[in-house]
Amino acid sequence: MAVPELRLRAPTPGLIALPWDRPLEEWTAPDVPLRDVAVGPSRHLVRFVYCDDALWAIKELPPRIANKEYGVLGALEELGLPSVRRAGLVHQPDFDTSLLLTRFLDGSWQYRRLFRRLPPDEPKHRARLFDAMASLLVELHRHGVFWGDCSLANTLFSRDGQVLQAWLVDAETSEVHPQLSNGQRHHDLDILVENVAADLMDLAAWLGASEELEDTLIAEAQDIPNRYQRLWDVLHAEPVFDFTDRYRVEGTIRRLNDLGFAVEEVTLQPFGDTGGDRLRLHVAVGDRRYHAERLRELTGLDTGEGQARILLGDLRTFQAQLSQEVGHDVDDATAARLWVMEVATPTMHRAHEAIGGTGTAIQAFCDLLEIRWLLSERAGRDVGTERALLALARDVIPADSVAKMAVAEVPTQPMPAIELDD
Repeated sequence: MAVPELRLRAPTPGLIALPWDRPLEEWTAPDVPLRDVAVGPSRHLVRFVYCDDALWAIKELPPRIANKEYGVLGALEELGLPSVRRAGLVHQPDFDTSLLLTRFLDGSWQYRRLFRRLPPDEPKHRARLFDAMASLLVELHRHGVFWGDCSLANTLFSRDGQVLQAWLVDAETSEVHPQLSNGQRHHDLDILVENVAADLMDLAAWLGASEELEDTLIAEAQDIPNRYQRLWDVLHAEPVFDFTDRYRVEGTIRRLNDLGFAVEEVTLQPFGDTGGDRLRLHVAVGDRRYHAERLRELTGLDTGEGQARILLGDLRTFQAQLSQEVGHDVDDATAARLWVMEVATPTMHRAHEAIGGTGTAIQAFCDLLEIRWLLSERAGRDVGTERALLALARDVIPADSVAKMAVAEVPTQPMPAIELDD
């Protein structure tokens, strides 16, 4: 018997001890610590293994395809793009197969589980999902990545503040180029529409959806390219304006920052052949982590972009209140240090405990801030953190809250009943 060739990026004892010399279909519990994870259909056999305090996905592939996907996932990681992270590759010469090992994305869920939590008559929640897919494809295309098989089944979703973050899961058909042509981008979008529509129809049939809802879902799938194009246009616009209107540069930068993109370089070039005073603006846009990097610089917290926007808002409110109390302006560094110690750290742990320790403490804190704001808007006054904690703990969450999309079952805590409507 030929010895398998192991390449493990996480050479932990539990992974090394797995039966790599046996076909994946022969891996059975209790000999192997398998876990049943609800995922969609796959062209290839996939098993999930829990060992060394982590969950791993193992996919069986032909060696050529496995090598290609392993390389693409490595390129995506180097580019900092949202995709699952490769953890190893094992070649099994006796079976002419390879096993691709990836780290399971903690706190994520597959679209079938997500849609079961979404009320069919509230399209705004599905809109968040489609925005996430469009944003993911824009990010891939900006970095020269052709997905080739974009679908709901090949995507995982996680919560990032009040938005969803989409993650590429399957890179079997993906290619990395220096730059994509418009034809390649449009072809990828055509694949997206076809696959997403098929995924939604399968799901609608499984849910027993009405014909009217099926038509709505098809229309929503066909609208994803419009969501993609709107974001693409913002990132690649090259406006022309007079030399005296250079203030518009700041407006462009602010708009990109509001979307979460850092601006790396601004170029102003003369426009036209008449020697006039018209300028064309070109902006080099970096990664979509503008607010996350700012929060990390101030506090050391590592968060998603959506989470950072929420937390920076709370930090600014704290800074304003602190300045009013002491009678003078408080600098950013001092305010950030006090906010972390007095507000963020204790409150995020309380919020995490309120939902039974599911998800992450940072996301729980973001949910708490969102719920407190919604309850305060409804009451016409600040309801305070304690009341928001009670609502979070008992899962009595305002319908407008994106926290309603959380899939983890929140255990009901033995707390007194509360009335949310004043």
